[in-house]
Amino acid sequence: MNTLSYKTVSANKETADKKWLLVDAEGHTVGRLASEVAKLVRGKHKPNFTPHADCGDNVIVINAAKVSFSGTKLENKEYVRYTGYPGGQRSLTAQELLQRSPERVIEKAIKGMLPKNTLGRQLFRNVKVYAGTDHKQEAQKPEAIKLKKADK
Repeated sequence: MNTLSYKTVSANKETADKKWLLVDAEGHTVGRLASEVAKLVRGKHKPNFTPHADCGDNVIVINAAKVSFSGTKLENKEYVRYTGYPGGQRSLTAQELLQRSPERVIEKAIKGMLPKNTLGRQLFRNVKVYAGTDHKQEAQKPEAIKLKKADK
């Protein structure tokens, strides 16, 4: 057996076969949905996954307003931010943020599961989240993908 004939294929941005995927978030739990979407965006489901390259797919998440939280997270989970001024710490509960802008709940969950570096910021640009069923990426002909739901 000639061991020199086996070459490890390292994918890069140019050789990555990127597709557009459509995920319906209705009825899914936020964290479980976000971890599955993060895997798709990162490209970990592909055989040519390369940790240092953007070889994942573009993902469109619809029905972000219809996600659920497990336990008492809807009332107790807080999203904290800082304005930059003294005494400028602001917080919203998950319920308030879900009413104000449901897209942000999913976006924050997905972003927290991506790498905290330049690659992670680039990968996050491949995620589009919409509160309703309408989206602006019909021209890309996204392929609907069915994520399995956790039994309650």
